[in-house]
Amino acid sequence: MSSSVPTELGTKPIRSLIRQYAVPGIIAMTASSLYNMVDSIFIGHIPGVGSLSIAGLAVTFPLMNISTAFGTLVGVGAATMISVLLGQRNYKVAEKVLCNDISLNIITGLAFTLITLLWMDPILRFFGATEGTLPYARQYMEIIAIGNAVTHLYFGLNSIVRSSGNPRLAMGLTLFTVISNAILDPVFIYVLGMGIRGAAVATVLCQAMALSYTLYYFLNPERFLHLPRSIKVFKVDWRIAKDSLAIGMGPFLMNIAGCIVVLFINQQLVKWGGDLALGAYGIVNRITFLFVMVVMGFNQGMQPIAGYNYGARLYSRVRSVFIQTALWATLVSIVGFLVSEFLSVPAVSLFTNDETLKQLAAKGLRQMNPLFGIVGFQMVTSNLFQCLGMVKKSIFLSLSRQLLFLLPCIYILPAALESESGVWYSFPISDGLAAIVTAIMGWILLRKLSRMKDGDDPSILGSQI
Repeated sequence: MSSSVPTELGTKPIRSLIRQYAVPGIIAMTASSLYNMVDSIFIGHIPGVGSLSIAGLAVTFPLMNISTAFGTLVGVGAATMISVLLGQRNYKVAEKVLCNDISLNIITGLAFTLITLLWMDPILRFFGATEGTLPYARQYMEIIAIGNAVTHLYFGLNSIVRSSGNPRLAMGLTLFTVISNAILDPVFIYVLGMGIRGAAVATVLCQAMALSYTLYYFLNPERFLHLPRSIKVFKVDWRIAKDSLAIGMGPFLMNIAGCIVVLFINQQLVKWGGDLALGAYGIVNRITFLFVMVVMGFNQGMQPIAGYNYGARLYSRVRSVFIQTALWATLVSIVGFLVSEFLSVPAVSLFTNDETLKQLAAKGLRQMNPLFGIVGFQMVTSNLFQCLGMVKKSIFLSLSRQLLFLLPCIYILPAALESESGVWYSFPISDGLAAIVTAIMGWILLRKLSRMKDGDDPSILGSQI
């Protein structure tokens, strides 16, 4: 069994490992972003209601962020723990973490479904739905809510597949969902006449198929990390759950903060620009999210490498993987900046034929991302703290951009400028301030890591920072 463990994480050159683990992660995360973009593109071209349906989809973003938040609370913590445990050769506990991940995802997924279906309309109105956009938001979100447990399980287990040393399979499953979704979307939306509801059905169905294969993968007893055949092992171990949830708390709070921020973005855009401004944000968010997801792919590639080597006390390799990942992520975010500033009209034209909506979205994209080039560094540095189990610092960095800087700007600038442009300009201001804070904390962490020798007790690092 031990021969199957990815010991190469502690021996193979870092550059090769980043290519091996990050490239599948990038493809998977880009595909995941395209997954959402495909829905938006097809929904935006529904005859007669395209602009309103795009705005209705934008209304669902905060609610979907909440769902994602609970998924990451469970999944990210479990994936991080497993990568560290594998570095420590602690296979039995890694197996328990895997079982805990499944049980907790089912519990949180079903709870989210119940609450959402019971109070769907009040929740959507709270998130900015108007009489014009509410029907479309409800039609989409009802199906997504019903399939929420499937979504949680699929994304949670996909992260563990990657962390346990099989990034290509994780990538392949994500590509499968994207391609199948692109095929089924027009069938359900146009051929079967289901409209925006058809996009949601296609989404859940594709994830259910990918989840089925993922469970089959983990049921193979020949794998070093697999699911036992006994039902008893799926009883939640709250000691493991506590550690797992603590690690996942950073990205959880980041997603919750994102939900709060998007809530106020929606409200301010509707107040100062109406439903079309909200639709413009739906388009701009999808384009920006594509580059964010590429950076997250690099983060996913970095996570098992940094986690394994930290568990194995190989600190020089932890430093190396961080520096190389940060450089690549910065390059990606610079490309995102260039697209936003110089190719805004062609980019937004993919989502709508409505000229007014197109111009609003192109203008918003340019105003939103003039400092997007520094976002990659900020995201990778925050991820490093998470990989090393430094929960408080990871949480702080995760929340600083969203709550400390972005939220106040969203409140102040639109009123000061008397325009929805104040919402767009809030983003570069918060990006700049968050990057400064992240750079200071990251520099302190790297300086401490550079003073540690391979094999030192990792508790020294925690006491020094």
